Amino acid sequence: MKPVPPQRVRPELLGQFASFESRTGLLRLNARFALRRLAGKVALRSADVARRVMDVLGSLAALLILSPLLLLIAALIRLDGGPVIFAQTRVRLHGREFKMYKFRSMRPDAEKLLAGLLAANKHGEGVTFKIKDDPRVTAVGRHLRRFSLDELPQFYNVLIGDMSLVGPRPPVPREVALYTLADRRRLSVKPGITCIWQISGRAEIDFPGQVKLDVTYIDSQSLRQDVRILVRTPKAVVFGSGAY
Repeated sequence: MKPVPPQRVRPELLGQFASFESRTGLLRLNARFALRRLAGKVALRSADVARRVMDVLGSLAALLILSPLLLLIAALIRLDGGPVIFAQTRVRLHGREFKMYKFRSMRPDAEKLLAGLLAANKHGEGVTFKIKDDPRVTAVGRHLRRFSLDELPQFYNVLIGDMSLVGPRPPVPREVALYTLADRRRLSVKPGITCIWQISGRAEIDFPGQVKLDVTYIDSQSLRQDVRILVRTPKAVVFGSGAY
């Protein structure tokens, strides 16, 4: 039996086959990148959901457990005269404004008196304002601020979704107006009740130092890191380290 001679493939068919291989290879590559992007989005979304669940459960537990203390603080502030809660406009994720709630620790006219105290700013002419022995602080407020008890109503802000348990502290609009483009990275995540610089020196850390620590936190944000910061926060609060 004579061997069958090899059939010659026409050049135009080779060209079509090469074109088909090229298209399928490109489709496989695009599909691979699309799957990676989807997996990344799913992972980020899962982390966001987990963080929100932790925020809701944590803030609810804090409000219930601390309710006797909250009522006591409210009564002491009321005896001192003036409103119990101070609602201040702050800036959160992506530059949106919201009302952040605190126990009132200052005189009702504190905002009007601010201009006359700027020269004594502990942070110089920087973005943030910190001053020791602030004359605007009430007698009750001085103790509240030392142990960050004035911040407890912010668990409500966490519950309604304006804030998170952990994240950069929300600035006031006056401060954000002075932000550089690099400083605005602090607004790329939800603000929090506690943050990495609050457990590392609080008011003793100047604004550039705060931004550096906040950016470090944002670049490595994880639930594990949030838990570590939450665990270390009570010690910083009890010893009142760096609090004015």
